[in-house]
Amino acid sequence: MTSESKPAHFLQNIIREDLAGGRVSQLATRFPPEPNGYLHIGHAKSICLNFGLAQEFGGTCNLRFDDTNPAKEEEEYVDAIKRDVSWLGFEWNGEARYTSDYFDQLHEWALHLIKEGKAYVCHLSPEDARHYRGTLTEPGKNSPYRDRSAEENLELFDKMKNGEMAEGECSLRAKIDMAAPNINLRDPIIYRIKKMAHHQTGDKWCIYPSYDFAHGQSDAIEGISHSICTLEFEDHKPLYDWFIANLPVPARPRQYEFARLNLNYTVVSKRKLKQLVDEGHVDGWDDPRMPTLSGQRRRGVPPAAIRKFCEMIGVTRSDSVVDVGMLEYCIRDELDKNAPRAMCVMEPLKVTLSNYPEGREEILPAPGHPVREDLPARDLPFTRTLYIEQEDFREEANKKYKRLVLGKKVRLRNAYVIQADEVIKNDAGEIIEVVCSVDLDTLGKDPADGVKPKGVIHWVSAEKNVDCEVRLYDRLFSDPAPDAGGKNFLDHVNPDNLQVLSGCKGEIGLASAAPEHSYQFERNGYFCRDNKYGTAEKPVFNRTIGLRDSWAKMGE
Repeated sequence: MTSESKPAHFLQNIIREDLAGGRVSQLATRFPPEPNGYLHIGHAKSICLNFGLAQEFGGTCNLRFDDTNPAKEEEEYVDAIKRDVSWLGFEWNGEARYTSDYFDQLHEWALHLIKEGKAYVCHLSPEDARHYRGTLTEPGKNSPYRDRSAEENLELFDKMKNGEMAEGECSLRAKIDMAAPNINLRDPIIYRIKKMAHHQTGDKWCIYPSYDFAHGQSDAIEGISHSICTLEFEDHKPLYDWFIANLPVPARPRQYEFARLNLNYTVVSKRKLKQLVDEGHVDGWDDPRMPTLSGQRRRGVPPAAIRKFCEMIGVTRSDSVVDVGMLEYCIRDELDKNAPRAMCVMEPLKVTLSNYPEGREEILPAPGHPVREDLPARDLPFTRTLYIEQEDFREEANKKYKRLVLGKKVRLRNAYVIQADEVIKNDAGEIIEVVCSVDLDTLGKDPADGVKPKGVIHWVSAEKNVDCEVRLYDRLFSDPAPDAGGKNFLDHVNPDNLQVLSGCKGEIGLASAAPEHSYQFERNGYFCRDNKYGTAEKPVFNRTIGLRDSWAKMGE
């Protein structure tokens, strides 16, 4: 089913009705990440949804950093988020925006609430404030500071702003209803004292607005028509609407919620991802084992595969867990159609062709891709000595083994048929070389011509190749729900999530492989040139995914 023929989801229906009914004249959405970590695969759904709806309905989508907590935010995260959104294929409306751009206006609106008797400075300690707040089954009770006059609150708030109060000494709270069934409406904090510099505003402020206070008002300032967020913000919607209704904002955005992306075998909590990084379980936020978009990019996942995955899972209001196999299918399908082919021998075994002249070299052509004619053909140097995979040779084997066997024939992919004649071993009895004879009359011929080798194996010239390192990445976790039910997710890290192979030999054309460029290593899987490690003389290739799903029996 194509995207054009798929039934419309509920957000598309809402937008169509709003445009047709005149509630809005143009759709305006936004993607509002907090710059306190790298984006992960769960964010991809929100990115594709917000930017995709804007494209579909001829609207705009802003990129806005909700940077209200300088204690956890860094410019590194800002830069990484911009790269990730661009990599996914989207362009935001105008310049990137920041909630901190609106700090002056938010401060003015806080003063407005105080003057209207709808906000007050509270000196309850954090512990007492939690006690006064009540529980899900019991109402809260009013703070003893709730009935201060507007004049006193204005004076105290000014002292907060001027740094005359200590951190944690007091806060500014909205005056709503301490008995409200929704705890978010029980006089929420809208300003806290944080005496630290901000990555955008420097030392200008020592008070910072809460996310709940800043978010809706930033939407209003930007003229956002549809504030689309995940279901965990559903309980915050009444507070979002209360601020919009009680402030002189220039627009009236509406909030709509959808189900977040939950993926098995995956952890997407920023706190837990940061723990993996800080404790050295992975090699940074962009480690190819991480579910971050930068990690997926470094692993070789095409952005088109992630966009397709987000389209396939759809948009609903029902929480569910998506099988990671669906993402792997999208990755494999995209790479199969677009990744050029190459050969790489992971565990080399030397082959000498006894009847091939020393010093002779042929250049054999091979297709760049079996279907795509726009991908250029490859030139493969063929020489007297070659490398094949160690596992592609046996001295003896049964009929099911379709590779090289002593006394039997096999075809070298895109090259000749060879026969194994002799084995050379070291003092430990290990095979270090196979002496073969080559049938020079078999180039390009098929079995119908009378040549019937056991199978086809890949190879590279031992004299002209690329010495490389290959990193075989697998899933980071072996449990489908590594952090569910109070589990310690670290107990379920897959011990075989990375195997590093040195001394691999790739075909000579891989010397010009660009970082993040993907290939299908024939018979071995999909790989890309690492963008962080390796050199031009010895590149590193990361396995993106195997040619087929090998995880069905992982637990057995």
